[in-house]
Amino acid sequence: MAEWSTTWTWFDGAWHEGNPPIMGPRTHAAWLGSSVFDGARAFEGVTPDLDLHCQRVNDSAAALGLKATKSVGEMMELTSEGLQKFAPGAPVYIKPMYWAEGDGIGTIAGDPETTRFCLCLFEAAIAPKDASMSVTLSPFRRPTMECMPVNAKAGCLYPNNARAIVDAKARGFDNAIVLDMLGNVAELTTSNVFMAKDGVVHTPTPNGTFLNGITRQRVIKLLRKAGVEVVERTLSYREFQEADEIFSTGNYNKVVPINRIETRDLQPGPFATRARELYWDFAHG
Repeated sequence: MAEWSTTWTWFDGAWHEGNPPIMGPRTHAAWLGSSVFDGARAFEGVTPDLDLHCQRVNDSAAALGLKATKSVGEMMELTSEGLQKFAPGAPVYIKPMYWAEGDGIGTIAGDPETTRFCLCLFEAAIAPKDASMSVTLSPFRRPTMECMPVNAKAGCLYPNNARAIVDAKARGFDNAIVLDMLGNVAELTTSNVFMAKDGVVHTPTPNGTFLNGITRQRVIKLLRKAGVEVVERTLSYREFQEADEIFSTGNYNKVVPINRIETRDLQPGPFATRARELYWDFAHG
């Protein structure tokens, strides 16, 4: 059995410690993937953009044909209650989830009237200030709306990301840049990606193949407000190979610079440093 970090889950009206059994072999999501989730963060006593993460899980539920049953306010109140079960300032991952319990049309669709909800909080370390990572090009690609429900943060999307990062790790890298179906850069396997060249920050424009992350959007706003030019556009892998610096943004670790792309070493640059500083100021403000 897995050993879990400190975990508390609100389910069916009560808090449960550890990893409670909430799905069975007939649960639609357990065998046919009808689940959505979101991931917010508590760290150093703050929960930045918690409301946006709670709203997004409700939007994801609608996109996957599920029926959201909790308001943003209710989820935020439950989160505040659950965080009291952890040490003050502990780094906690905040994961609201919806899934279909029963079968719907043709069995393969979930029945929205059977949608269930839980809120799982678990202790998870956040990357330290000096963290960085190496990247390579993934042979796998992000799907389009015609292939997968990319307009939702759906559990069924993540096996594709998982095989991309497993492949990257097997080749000696920490992460991988994933392209869209047209061959343009989309994201990393676990987060959104930025590059800087000649004093300008660039990031792939959201084109419906990857999640327009909440932390991504926040960092763009913070950099622009600080006077940094940020351009959202179509980007090639070659442009990343020739970039002055590369960094990622995501909820799990917020802002992390890239120290190597393929065989080319990079130094964490000023834009990644500035983005992280601005985000921490925002979070604590």
